[in-house]
Amino acid sequence: MTQVFSILGFVAKLKTIELELNVLGPALIARACELVAAEAQRVIGTYDYGWPALAPSTLAKKSADTPLLETGALRASIQWNSSGNLGHVGSNSDIAVYQEYGTSRIPPRPFLAGAAMALEPKIHDLFKRAVLVDGF
Repeated sequence: MTQVFSILGFVAKLKTIELELNVLGPALIARACELVAAEAQRVIGTYDYGWPALAPSTLAKKSADTPLLETGALRASIQWNSSGNLGHVGSNSDIAVYQEYGTSRIPPRPFLAGAAMALEPKIHDLFKRAVLVDGF
């Protein structure tokens, strides 16, 4: 339902939305980080993002055709944190950097950026639902 506001009513409504976002914002940022980290962990070992196939020489060393998945250490290294309206998702593993960006010997397989891009619509929806109050 669309509402008609006076100028003062509109300013008051904006102040209410601002206050709600100051309270909800950190929770929404934390939830978005949690979702991206979980998706990055999930996609390891799959071709869900259309990555290049593993090289025959790599496949000869592995027991399965599971890109980025060898021991589970990369998956376990993915963490997130947030503080206020700032959040981070990443890994402290050097292997994560090599896989995300590629090297001269391996193509990039962006599991962190890929997860963020795959979840972008869902994250936008989280924030939209938080600010779209009473059809405004």
